[in-house]
Amino acid sequence: MKRLSPKEEEIMRMFWSKGPMFVRDLLELYTVSTLVRGLEEKGFVGYKVYGNTYQYHPVISESEYKGSALNEVVSQFYDNSYINVVSQLIEEERMPLDELKDLIARIEKGRK
Repeated sequence: MKRLSPKEEEIMRMFWSKGPMFVRDLLELYTVSTLVRGLEEKGFVGYKVYGNTYQYHPVISESEYKGSALNEVVSQFYDNSYINVVSQLIEEERMPLDELKDLIARIEKGRK
């Protein structure tokens, strides 16, 4: 999945929170018609034709985008290893040991 620019992410958040919108709805929120067309070209946004106007809607969910972005970071910076990610979080003391134990408990509970 391709990455979104910060402005494109902002527009996608509008779609994810508001649902399908017409361009006039988007324009009330933000001047975005050019960016929306870019999102459509990248496959993030689709549309339905209503007479001489278009209603745009997200093609992917926010969780799909977040998962793809996370996978890209893990692949690019951590040799595709989530163990390396967690190890760095622990080493830099960004993830306390208690949180790690909670995570392990959740994983073990999910496997049962």
